[in-house]
Amino acid sequence: MRHRLEVADVVRAHRRDFVAARRGRVALSENKVLDAIERCRTAALGGHVSQCDRCGHEEISYNSCRNRHCPKCMVSAREKWLAAREDDLLPIPYFHVVFTIPHELAIVAQQNKKLIYGLLFECAWATLREIAGDAKHLGAEIGVLAVLHTWGQSLEHHPHVHCVVTGGGIAPDGQSWVPCRNGFFLPVRVLGHLFRGKFLHHLKRAFNRSLLTLKGSLEALAARSDFNAYLRPLYEVPWVVYAKPPFGGPAHVLKYLARYTHRVAIANSRLVALDEGRVSFLWKDYAHGCRRRVMTLSGAEFLRRFLLHILPKGFKRIRQYGLLANRHHGEKLEDARRLLSVPREPSREPEGAQADAPRKTHSCPACGVGTMLVITELPALNYRPRLGIAHCDTS
Repeated sequence: MRHRLEVADVVRAHRRDFVAARRGRVALSENKVLDAIERCRTAALGGHVSQCDRCGHEEISYNSCRNRHCPKCMVSAREKWLAAREDDLLPIPYFHVVFTIPHELAIVAQQNKKLIYGLLFECAWATLREIAGDAKHLGAEIGVLAVLHTWGQSLEHHPHVHCVVTGGGIAPDGQSWVPCRNGFFLPVRVLGHLFRGKFLHHLKRAFNRSLLTLKGSLEALAARSDFNAYLRPLYEVPWVVYAKPPFGGPAHVLKYLARYTHRVAIANSRLVALDEGRVSFLWKDYAHGCRRRVMTLSGAEFLRRFLLHILPKGFKRIRQYGLLANRHHGEKLEDARRLLSVPREPSREPEGAQADAPRKTHSCPACGVGTMLVITELPALNYRPRLGIAHCDTS
């Protein structure tokens, strides 16, 4: 079912305003995302005609753009990913830990997305691994699934990593499972201090190796003394590391992952109105009791904020570490199941389908009994890139 209002509607209505506000200088990556969202599930991408095998009802379905920044394309990708993760869950508590960098570093991150986002992942994992491995806290190897989010409720740039962490781990000798204390994972103050030190250390090293881009308002930080002076106050303030109570069980972990893993900056369901050159959307005001409010922006400003969250090409925003790391994922999980005395359930084999069999889509919306079968493929329309836009490299 189509939402009453979609990000695609905003793109169609205000793309020209956004380009004009940028004086025609729009990054190629931004144009690709705007093109994809505008064409998603329209005749431009082609599609197919389905017919009910019972009542003969027909309907046309258009193809998705499959762009990972499109609000309409993440549902199917999420379902496939979740199905693969279901076999990885253990019957233990899981914790939700969030690592956030201060807002003073947000503009640095905006100009150095690949580097800063990578550091955010690496330092969050290094912090969890070091504290969990310390015998004073847990003394075990844990498993972590981390998801990068770069937005806040108002769509401003707010990089942070959500981590789902096993409530326990494998002992150093590999002969036992070490559970965490009931309802408690690791001390957040200790996590925050260590995360801060690691992140600022690696950020300074990146600067000393001339790996940072510092343009515009950041040009004043080009000298080492000025950059170090900018970072110095960040050593004195606490960094936000938040640990929520444990999940109720594996089913709750999956429900959480369904909400967080394949999100984009804003869902279509949050859009409220599009009129008179302005876009209104719902947001949660965490500073005032988590109240639901409505924010209104110009169409050009809404698109500017939305496009702040385009990820670098090929950048992985979902990563797994420790017991869940891809390189020894099966082996470590088997060890954990053995130590927990949990037999592995046989994987469900996907139902095979004959190559020449009609492709099934969904149940018939008219009779509710039959199955919709694809009877005709619709080719994509010829598409010409928008002209008059100067592409610029902002990576």
